[in-house]
Amino acid sequence: MESRMTELMEAIQESEGQAERRVLTLLGGRCISEKALVIDGKIVWESRKNGYFHGYTDEIKNITESGITYIGNEKVFCDTLGQEKQIVICGAGHVSIPVIKMAVMMDCEVIVLEDRPMYADHARLAGASQVICEPFEEALDKIQGSADTYFVILTRGHRYDQICLEKIVAKEHAYIGMIGSRRRTALVKQSLAEKGVDQEVLDAVYTPIGLDIGAQTPAEIGVAIIAEIIEVKNRKKRTYGYSKEIMRALTAQELYPEKKIMATIITRHGSAPQGLGTKMLIYRDGRCVGTIGGGCMEARVIQIARLMAAGEGEQARICHVDMTGNEAEEEGMVCGGEVDVFLEIV
Repeated sequence: MESRMTELMEAIQESEGQAERRVLTLLGGRCISEKALVIDGKIVWESRKNGYFHGYTDEIKNITESGITYIGNEKVFCDTLGQEKQIVICGAGHVSIPVIKMAVMMDCEVIVLEDRPMYADHARLAGASQVICEPFEEALDKIQGSADTYFVILTRGHRYDQICLEKIVAKEHAYIGMIGSRRRTALVKQSLAEKGVDQEVLDAVYTPIGLDIGAQTPAEIGVAIIAEIIEVKNRKKRTYGYSKEIMRALTAQELYPEKKIMATIITRHGSAPQGLGTKMLIYRDGRCVGTIGGGCMEARVIQIARLMAAGEGEQARICHVDMTGNEAEEEGMVCGGEVDVFLEIV
């Protein structure tokens, strides 16, 4: 299976940037853990040539969301893949710093554009993945944008806001937010509309930026901005898929050729610690790449996975973890939800 997983990782990497990408995994039956990569409703890769999914092309076209579904008589998990979340922040002033720090905590790629060297250094110290210290117009020419790119405009002045927004509205994006009073942001939008920018795109810009929580300090404003980005992000019914770390581990067979277990959250109910599609790669000796939530829940999954890796029996199984009730409370499972985790040998 590992060579086929390597092929899947390579196929996913090659399809980066394409909008509708889904990985389907059989959760039961004779061909449990069989997979297919689907792009724009068409199968482009299968772990078994002309396998189970090959006979259900019409049903596959109708799948639109992540989660459990049925194809034919078999239960299937659909991973609707996003790309790595990218937050592009224009400006590195006092409000930007808490936004950078929180975006880093969200495991996003954080790119900061700032034309003042001293402020660019502040962004680097705050943990930004990349800082481009150039005029905003030139810096934005280096940003392609994508369906998973979130643009945050926090410049120091009205004219810089307009320069940034005019560039950004022409790019693919998941979100555009711009700081400023209603009057100031309205003037910027009006000026761009007069220059022929699509009014519908301008109307979709989040201004004033951030959720209305009565924020006053830079830290509070940062929380409001990040909260709004999270709200927008979570409206999309898709998972992140395979992290860069897991993809590297699965394509570096020569380093760790031993049997591994992939753990994927396929259902969650209540206050579970991680979302659908979250993955963790577990080695036979207990080493892990990624996390599905930590704590006793994760420890239990790792224990079962290691037993699978050590044995010669089942190739895949579903592990149910109940984090409710007295037993869970005694073990310290404070989230209070339930998850099903699909374990498969690679």
